[in-house]
Amino acid sequence: MKKLVEVQEVPNEGLIALMGEVVTLFCMNYFYSGRLIGVNDDCVLLENCKIVYETGPFTEKHWKEAQALPNPKGHYVMKAAIESFGLVKE
Repeated sequence: MKKLVEVQEVPNEGLIALMGEVVTLFCMNYFYSGRLIGVNDDCVLLENCKIVYETGPFTEKHWKEAQALPNPKGHYVMKAAIESFGLVKE
């Protein structure tokens, strides 16, 4: 049996590490893309947020079908709905 015997706390990892970046949130019902400008215990705030309806090839720089949400100052997404996240495309 192999065991993990050392656990190291890494500060500012996860969503906090991506602050200021254009992130993609893969959520339970939709994908969201926008500049991550806020994180708290319950939600994240995306600036210039888009809902992604069709990704197209992930090798392409832009989404095949994405619609901008009406408030460019920000759109909140509940953290409980996020399945995965990262830097994917703009």
